[in-house]
Amino acid sequence: MERTPEYPGERTAADPIRLLAVRDTPLSLDEVFAAVGDDAAGGTALFVGTVRDHDGGADVTGLGYSSHPTAEAELRRVAEKVAADFPVRALAAVHRVGELAVGDLAVVVAVSCAHRAEAFEACRRLIDDLKREVPIWKHQRFADGTEEWVGA
Repeated sequence: MERTPEYPGERTAADPIRLLAVRDTPLSLDEVFAAVGDDAAGGTALFVGTVRDHDGGADVTGLGYSSHPTAEAELRRVAEKVAADFPVRALAAVHRVGELAVGDLAVVVAVSCAHRAEAFEACRRLIDDLKREVPIWKHQRFADGTEEWVGA
């Protein structure tokens, strides 16, 4: 009998969701890529979101991410929907919170499927739904001294 996960990041034996986290430590491409390894997968799609040095024509000097206490539970809900809608072999998503500098990794998601087209589509849905539905907010600081909240 399969048991129910006890916390948002946990997976059961048959669960394709291998890694979910919202953390305040640097993210690892190797960790996420390894998490979605599967011998039955012919395609793995990985998306990496980094802090860029500009936004809307203004120079960005840094930013901070904050999250609601329900962020990991919402991330699991998004991941479960992607896993239900696509033939996912394995899925992983991690998002960083706290202060980040230009060039830092902000989010890494990956999906493996039997075929590349499915992996690309599922990965695209995962990152799009994560950005739209998971309560994580970005506070950008600009070179001219102004700042703005995004997604709040």
